[in-house]
Amino acid sequence: MGRVITACAAVLLGTLAFSSIAGAITNGSPDGVAHPEVGALLAPVAYSDGTWATCSGTLISPTVFLTAAHCDQGVSRVAVTFASSYVAGTSKTYWGAWNADPRFRGAQGDPHDLAVVVLDKAVVGITPAHLPAAGSLDKISPDTRFTSVGYGAQSVTVDHGQTFHYADIRYVSTGGLYTTTKTWLKISMNPAHGDGGTCYGDSGGPNFLGAGSTETDIVAGTTITGDFTCRATNVDYRLDTDSARLFLGQFVMLP
Repeated sequence: MGRVITACAAVLLGTLAFSSIAGAITNGSPDGVAHPEVGALLAPVAYSDGTWATCSGTLISPTVFLTAAHCDQGVSRVAVTFASSYVAGTSKTYWGAWNADPRFRGAQGDPHDLAVVVLDKAVVGITPAHLPAAGSLDKISPDTRFTSVGYGAQSVTVDHGQTFHYADIRYVSTGGLYTTTKTWLKISMNPAHGDGGTCYGDSGGPNFLGAGSTETDIVAGTTITGDFTCRATNVDYRLDTDSARLFLGQFVMLP
């Protein structure tokens, strides 16, 4: 889910571009230093609320930051940060070159929604996350849980529509497996079941395999979309697919 400010904007943009569909950590908590490899893609200029994070992503090698293709800002050079709470002018940023899967065409059903930022300099002091082995999610247990991390909106105000509130803070939540397809990993984020998940602003961010004592550093899927109210299902692009590996193998060593 790409970032939106209000529900009205989300409805409008959702009819025009895939980039408006996915987003923020719900029913979660501040991540602190738990996932330093998770960062934010920064907008070229601040939003009207003074925040900068437009999408989320993961360091998968010292010089490669993984995110979603629909987070494209229309520029070839972009900035990312790994600060758990980003402050413009103070937090460290890294610049790099934007590279999206050329097969992505912006349609919701298109499974090529991946991009990487190839950083100018290697990130020191942060251990990159790992990618899953080919086909490793084909037969995962139905009771598998996942850990979702991102910089999306932390709360929603419902008053003549919905307003999403952002703070440039990395948040984390967990959710149980709903179902899988050959392209998508679908995770429950129903708070009635004790689950949390993603919403507007978390696009491109990781969903790690496992949660709590079973959590791994394997990014099972990247956040792409979900339901409009961010309360039902977190839909993620599987990184163990041939399609994802064909793109990512150009930039990193694959397991």
